[in-house]
Amino acid sequence: MIFLPVQTHSLSFPFHFPCNFHDQQQCNTRISITLPNHTFSSPRSSRFLPLHRPATRHFKVMANARKENKVLEAGEVELLMATCITRTLSPALTLEHGLDQIDNAIRHLKSNPPFTTIGMYRFEVNRVLVSPSTRALNWFSSQPESSTIYPQFFMSNEIENSTSVSFRLDTIRGVFGIGTAVSFKGSYSSASAHCASFKSYFSDYSTLVAAYGYMDLRSDPGFYGTGLSYFFVPQLELIELDGISILSMTLAWNDSSLCKFKEAVEANELSLYQARDYLWPRTGESDKKFINSTLTRPEVLTNDNAQMVALNALSVSERDLMHDPTEMKNGAHSHQFTVRFSPTITISCNMYPSNYVAKTSNAFQDYANINTLWASLIIEECSRLGLTYFCVAPGSRSSPLALAASAHPLTNCTVCYDERSLAFHAIGYSKGSHIPAVVITSSGTAVSNLLPAVSSIAIMEYFVLFVVEASQDYVPLLLLTADRPPELQDAGANQSINQVNHFAPFVRHFYGLPVPTDIIPARMVLTSVDSAVYWATSSPCGPVHINCPFREPLDSSPKNWMLSCLKGLNSWMMSADPFTNYVNIQHTFPSNEAHGSLREIVNIMKGAKRGVLVLGAISSEDDIWAALLLAKHLLWPVVADILSGLRMRMYTSSFSEIRGNFVFVDHLDHTLLSDAVRDWAQADVFVQIGSRITSKRISQMLEDCFPCSYILVDKHPNRHDPSHIVTHRIQCTAAQFADHVLKASINGISSNWTSFLCALDTMVSREISFLIHQEQSLTEPYIAHVILEALNCGSAVFVGNSMPIRDADMYGSNWTNCTHSNDILLSSGLPCHGIRVSGNRGASGIDGLLSTAVGFAVGCKKRVLCVIGDVSFLHDTNGLALLKQRIPRKPITILVINNHGGAIFSFLPVAATTEKRVLEQFFYTSHDVSIQNLCLAHGIKHVHVNRKVDLQDALISAQHEALDSVIEVESCIEGNTSFHSCLKKFASHAADHSFNVLTKLSLSNSALRGSTYCTIQKLEYSLYRIRLCAPPTSARVTRDSTTFYREGFVLALFLKDGNAGFGEVAPLEIHKENLLDVEEQLRFLMHVIKGVNIEFMLPLLNGSFSSWIWNNLGIPPGYIFPSVRCGLEMAILNAIAATEGSSLLNILQPLTESEKQTSAVPPNVRICALLDVKGTPSEVAYVAGTLVKEGFTAIKLKVARRADPTEDADVIKEVRKIVGSQIQLRADANRKWIYEDAIRFGSSVKDCDLQYIEEPVRDGDDIVRFCEETGLPVALDETIDNIQGNPLKTLEKFSHAGIVAIVIKPSVVGGFENAALIARWAQQQGKMAVVSAAFESGLGLSAYIQFSCYLDLKSAEIYRLMNKEAPVPVAHGLGTYRWLTQDVITEPLSITRNPFNGFMEASSADAGRLLRNIRLDQNYIVSRNSEEKVRPYQLQVHSKGFSMSINVHEIGKDTNENVVVFLHGFLGTSEEWIPVMEAISGFSRCIAFDLPGHGKSKIEVDTVTEPAKEHIFSIEAVSDIICELLSSINAPKVTLVGYSMGARVALYMALRCVDMVEGAVVISGSPGLKDEPARNIRRMKDDSRACSLTSYGLKCFLDTWYAGDLWNSLRCHPNFKAIVTSRMRHNDVHGLAKVLSDLSVGRQPPLWEDLKHCKSPLLLIVGEKDDKFKRLAQEMCSTISQESRGNRKSTTCETVEIPGCGHAVHLENPLPVVKAIRSFLTNKRV
Repeated sequence: MIFLPVQTHSLSFPFHFPCNFHDQQQCNTRISITLPNHTFSSPRSSRFLPLHRPATRHFKVMANARKENKVLEAGEVELLMATCITRTLSPALTLEHGLDQIDNAIRHLKSNPPFTTIGMYRFEVNRVLVSPSTRALNWFSSQPESSTIYPQFFMSNEIENSTSVSFRLDTIRGVFGIGTAVSFKGSYSSASAHCASFKSYFSDYSTLVAAYGYMDLRSDPGFYGTGLSYFFVPQLELIELDGISILSMTLAWNDSSLCKFKEAVEANELSLYQARDYLWPRTGESDKKFINSTLTRPEVLTNDNAQMVALNALSVSERDLMHDPTEMKNGAHSHQFTVRFSPTITISCNMYPSNYVAKTSNAFQDYANINTLWASLIIEECSRLGLTYFCVAPGSRSSPLALAASAHPLTNCTVCYDERSLAFHAIGYSKGSHIPAVVITSSGTAVSNLLPAVSSIAIMEYFVLFVVEASQDYVPLLLLTADRPPELQDAGANQSINQVNHFAPFVRHFYGLPVPTDIIPARMVLTSVDSAVYWATSSPCGPVHINCPFREPLDSSPKNWMLSCLKGLNSWMMSADPFTNYVNIQHTFPSNEAHGSLREIVNIMKGAKRGVLVLGAISSEDDIWAALLLAKHLLWPVVADILSGLRMRMYTSSFSEIRGNFVFVDHLDHTLLSDAVRDWAQADVFVQIGSRITSKRISQMLEDCFPCSYILVDKHPNRHDPSHIVTHRIQCTAAQFADHVLKASINGISSNWTSFLCALDTMVSREISFLIHQEQSLTEPYIAHVILEALNCGSAVFVGNSMPIRDADMYGSNWTNCTHSNDILLSSGLPCHGIRVSGNRGASGIDGLLSTAVGFAVGCKKRVLCVIGDVSFLHDTNGLALLKQRIPRKPITILVINNHGGAIFSFLPVAATTEKRVLEQFFYTSHDVSIQNLCLAHGIKHVHVNRKVDLQDALISAQHEALDSVIEVESCIEGNTSFHSCLKKFASHAADHSFNVLTKLSLSNSALRGSTYCTIQKLEYSLYRIRLCAPPTSARVTRDSTTFYREGFVLALFLKDGNAGFGEVAPLEIHKENLLDVEEQLRFLMHVIKGVNIEFMLPLLNGSFSSWIWNNLGIPPGYIFPSVRCGLEMAILNAIAATEGSSLLNILQPLTESEKQTSAVPPNVRICALLDVKGTPSEVAYVAGTLVKEGFTAIKLKVARRADPTEDADVIKEVRKIVGSQIQLRADANRKWIYEDAIRFGSSVKDCDLQYIEEPVRDGDDIVRFCEETGLPVALDETIDNIQGNPLKTLEKFSHAGIVAIVIKPSVVGGFENAALIARWAQQQGKMAVVSAAFESGLGLSAYIQFSCYLDLKSAEIYRLMNKEAPVPVAHGLGTYRWLTQDVITEPLSITRNPFNGFMEASSADAGRLLRNIRLDQNYIVSRNSEEKVRPYQLQVHSKGFSMSINVHEIGKDTNENVVVFLHGFLGTSEEWIPVMEAISGFSRCIAFDLPGHGKSKIEVDTVTEPAKEHIFSIEAVSDIICELLSSINAPKVTLVGYSMGARVALYMALRCVDMVEGAVVISGSPGLKDEPARNIRRMKDDSRACSLTSYGLKCFLDTWYAGDLWNSLRCHPNFKAIVTSRMRHNDVHGLAKVLSDLSVGRQPPLWEDLKHCKSPLLLIVGEKDDKFKRLAQEMCSTISQESRGNRKSTTCETVEIPGCGHAVHLENPLPVVKAIRSFLTNKRV
């Protein structure tokens, strides 16, 4: 049943409680609420609980009298929920900003009310709403006692059992809700089932409207009966998750029976205004004060066995309400909550100990002696101030404090026998929680043991000789040190030292308490603690020391004391508030002077041309969030330190280069290794958030750019400016600074600066990633690079000092493993979020790192991965003892990098000048300590790894286990140093090379803007046919064949500057694609490439083309056919070369300055001859001898052509005999031998000195085995041709030394970029990279010559950087030119014998000249194709009651009888089909309509002649319209292709209009809903959507529509914004809404029965990620096939699943869709 606000003159609670009041002022009445096995009771002052009180009328949620109200049936719950419209708003910096956005949205809604009589609206501040710190419980606690709006509740997501009470209430996450938008109830018989956990329930927030309530809530038996469940959807709601907070407001109305829209809005406004007026900001101890006072009020009723349930209200059905809600799969529960129903009734479960205040008020009078009293007062006041975590070191003198802390009901104590570890553990806790930990120690040296920890976090008020760094961590800490009384000081007493100001100058303040006495008022103790905590938590935060001397007795032995010392504490004892409340009036930039200074800052930022945003150490989630929004707002290059929380980011998409959001420059440190880049990178404005940065090179850049504007923002007031270059120092939080800057419009900085810097960083990043992954051994940079892969969104990282933090900063990577729902992040425009990272950078030492990490895990309440070195681990092995403490925390994984010493010293200058023995003894401190045995001694799980795969397995396993573990990674100092050196060399070279390429292009193009180099005007292609002298070696030839031809396409890419570039696409038998496949992709590309910008990064290769294809063409790069991509890349690179007046080679590898000065000529390319082994051995040997005489120094012979492999071996032997030992012989078996035959061949040619044999075995897994058994060198060819995705992962297993070469066919592996990547891997491994042609024409061969020269130059560079001798020149497999009898180009290739060395070589210079001045021989051009012209026109349709003009797009010959008609989905137009229509227009006439209400179609209703029908655009009516259209275009029988809504129409017509439709392609379509209730729900929902569309306009509707789950995948597409923008092109919004309603799947007759009689062939296309429609397609095919088998009829129904797609497959991955449609049309025709 459902209950909503209705107009009434009284206030009531949902249930009528029995009267039994007891109040001195009014009648005696008691309210009773019964939950399972427990009864709550409380005094009440009125009969009913008030909900909320609007200004002019009263409302109630549920009626107390059945006659007064209509209670909706359960089915009506579904109907109301079906009308829910969710509007997402922009991300908000703060909760206040989020509330303002909701307020504005409600005002807009109020001024534009919907026209429906029933509905539900939900406003969300764009899913990723507000900063993610904990606020829900604080917000609940700050609501006034005089509130008239109820219920108010807080529901925790921290615990899932009924026995735990959180000791840090002000840090727990959960849900705050106020008011009731809608409520409902149900009944059931069982309450024993268990829901999912609350946290997991909300982890995927998509399309969730949560309803909260209780099970088995018994009320007055005369009312509804027993066993009821009661749920309500709050009006205002804040949901807190790990890293994400979601703010929402919901309003609902039903004019007929409940309340009108206006009344519902007024009720929501009251809730919003109260919640906003009583939004308490975070002020540390004030949070705790409000929480304590709220949860300890006398009216709070406790039941620690109860549970609160959350349900997805949108999924609640009538059947659900008849059963136990906990059995619903969409339900969750929590055992920690508090709900306020009225000013005098609050229910609490596991929030606070029962009767805590009452017990406290009585306890202080009963203490045995004055010591226990004072100690208890200290502990109690700490807890009231929010300090509930106590780190206790064993000792006698501290006994009173230890006993008091352990006995307190709200404290959590941990113990360690090592005070040093304990202190660092306390630091970790404070870092994680931002709340001071309390350290209790005994007197004497125990106090001194705290000094290392204290000094590492304190401000250095003055310098101490040889001691402290310039910056510290500002971590709050409270030190309670027990001491001996004054009479034992300086008297030789045992364990007595001077503890007064013992930690000066490292503490913020020192308090020396007197010895406990009843002469001094006890309130002095309280005010001292209050003051100490205020000092510790005020900026600059830090440690505070309270020295606590005690005389004996130190235990609870009785000793009289006077109660008079408690005078003045009565009110304190009766409350839960601290004695002294420090009120910190927080004003953000309050003075006019401050505002003026900030205006100056903003003006500086506005004037920046080369700005950089530097993110230093950021500790709070609020500030991380603020930094993320600031980065999005500024769009400056962002340099994020590893401790910023944004250096390692989690993305929601596999393509992290989601443009227009952020400009992260993650590898600037290594980019600055290039002298050229360092000289160029002169920024004019730096804005730094957070003082500390790890990279020395970044710090040096800041100094090198001086004088410039350097703005440093940090919340503490201290100086952090070692280079003395800060020009503006702002003391505030990142959130406060962002709040001011986000309000200003910052002009965009130079796009060239941003694009150039990002391009350099991208190339260096890819270089680093390549080197790290291609290295076979498990390296320390690899560890830093992959650790994020094992984490989830609820994890955190603690990095140790020395090398771990530096490696993480330099080599850490981002990951696409975000565990939050994609739509949450993507719909916000924030496609990533950070991972909290912490470390000890105060003194940057290795003391106590393990202990700190454990404390950090306790404080941050996340699963922590700790990465430290072996020496740091051994330095703090006592920290292992802390792992066995019963501390409430999540498991921690400790990754120890064991290189058996201090590896960082190997990077210092001393390592180069000191002998190894001295280094190992005095610097490395080499050791052989068994970490495994240490873990065994402490009972900690230990895993030892020394391989990459083992590390990944161990990390993933650890993240899924519920126990602590230590992963020991084996390393060595020498190897680590060498690999770091290699990384730096290659990174520097990559930066130099990239800078050289980009500078050449940018200097030559004065019009360069951003990343755009030039713009494509058009693409054309021509089919060529040339004769060959013999068949290609891969071709199957019949004996009677005498003439042989080669066919392919020449691409011509024209730029708007007038230049052009040419490429070749010529698939062979070895390709997976054929000419027909290729041509349909070329037709598609002709359309989508027109007007696209070419980026200057493309000549850099290394992922640039893949990124460009995805981001600019919207095509997943892996789905362009390899030959097509090769030809496209060839054309683009040649076009760039033409613009530069250069060559393809010089674009890829520009001459250096020294080469320019010497007029260096590119080297020639050696050619390997190709010889097909046919004929007798002597005949083949004769031909080989002829080739040698021509100048060939390398010959490849095709083998495995004979029945017996020994016959091939005989040929090899004979050839070797004839050509001599100086000629390189290669054999190519093309994977035709089974393993045994390959062994027989190998055994026979062992003495023939083969350079290598290509692909000797059929099974690629046998290649290495072949190498090892025969000892013959092997080359890969077909193995790399079949690689899918990243080739490096496949190549890893072929690093064996016996594999000496990789043969690369660019047209088979997918172009120059992929070929260069494979070649780079080979060259890095010391293998040959051999370019091989696939019988292309002279055009393709010319480009391959240039590319081969490029690879040879890169190989020489690699060998030089690796300090190896220059490699022997490689003879490339371009000998196929000898097959060309004819050629498509007029000028012949220049491949001749070099007169100087006698070798057969190709001139790279001549090949470049030929490509620049290319002329096609028209004699061999069969046809020329340009983009098919689209013919737009209008068609008139007349029907009963209306007429309309339909917009049409047509492509293809109108005489073609094969007619394909395309029907778009809702909000689409015919234009979205044009690329697909272009692709298949070569063999079909393609027509697309703008369906009624869409695009340029216009509806005219004739109300004079005949009134319009109520639903004029039903599926039947739309089908009639299409039939009339088909008649008017002379298309008697067509194939329909429909998507979504258009797919439903297409399916309907294929089933019911068989005389006009001969087949249908159904893309993401449905036959309708079988269930009548489901149709009613869907009909209601679509009607509500239609109303929203007309009420709020198309733009608002689009924002809401595309925020749904259905579009999760589409939102990851780079064209998503453009697609949504195109949806604004509809002329008739009212008609669009009419179609949405009339053509609703809820009104459509289900077609499942029709499917059983289907006669037309169907193709069902679905996306891989679209689970719903995948299931529908399977069911549809099953229905058709079953009926066909029963009737013995053959009806074709096929399903094609498009990889990597969601619902909109034709937009997300169009090329496989094109292929599927064309195959369907071809098969149907056959």
